[in-house]
Amino acid sequence: MSEIITAGIDIGSGCVKTVLFKVDGDKAEWLQKEAVRIRSRDPFQLAGESFANMLKAAGLSRDDVAYVASTGDAENLKFATGHFYSMTTHGRGAVFLNPKASSVLDIGALNGRAIKVDGSGKVLSYKMTSQCASGSGQFLENIARYLGIAQDEIGTLSQKADDPEKVSSICAVLAETDVINMVSRGISASNILKGIHVSMAVRLAKLLKSIGAGEGVVQMTGGLALDVGLVSALNEALVQEKVNLVAESHPDSIHAGAIGAALWGAFRHQKLTRLEGLAA
Repeated sequence: MSEIITAGIDIGSGCVKTVLFKVDGDKAEWLQKEAVRIRSRDPFQLAGESFANMLKAAGLSRDDVAYVASTGDAENLKFATGHFYSMTTHGRGAVFLNPKASSVLDIGALNGRAIKVDGSGKVLSYKMTSQCASGSGQFLENIARYLGIAQDEIGTLSQKADDPEKVSSICAVLAETDVINMVSRGISASNILKGIHVSMAVRLAKLLKSIGAGEGVVQMTGGLALDVGLVSALNEALVQEKVNLVAESHPDSIHAGAIGAALWGAFRHQKLTRLEGLAA
């Protein structure tokens, strides 16, 4: 099987992620990647611009790309060849980033999702958090804004906590009200953030338990995968909830969905090519 070029485009609630791969059978080489915050702009226009940027950087044209795979909210992307459901792309992308992964925690701007996978990234079971749960990237971003800190400071500050303040509400609106009350009582930002992380982590650990995640490594994907405070709190919660897993992140965790889309796109293209050959 000759090598092909595939692209994966993942439109999320807060960010557009785009990747470009060269695939030859089971071998996949990462060529380009880009992640762009949406910030009230047209995500489909951003996807087109990002795709064009990657092609230019790689010295390729659109005709050089055998398959453009979309995922997430990119189902209506006009220049895509085909679309894949995001749980399947995150499962495949997570295993590409970490071949040891037996399960995945995808935590995006609006919700979290636990996914059990096999060694190839195929989804075996999954479950999502409630839409109103205070366990999302948007919720943490709102809290950071209220506390007057940068989003990339959240994890570091959380790890400096000495007396975390418990946040019990699973409703984002009520949880934000809790935080306002904490600030008025003089509780430090570190203790507030660690309390939020602990609350999120316990719910995520229970979510993993509910899908029968088993044991091994849970690979974190999505926008919150690089929040070191959340990763630390999750590993504590996994011990507390007696879930025999270790949570790990990766510098490219945010691209997992786009990676999975590109790789599944390559698989689909190769399968169709074989079928066409047989038909001929």
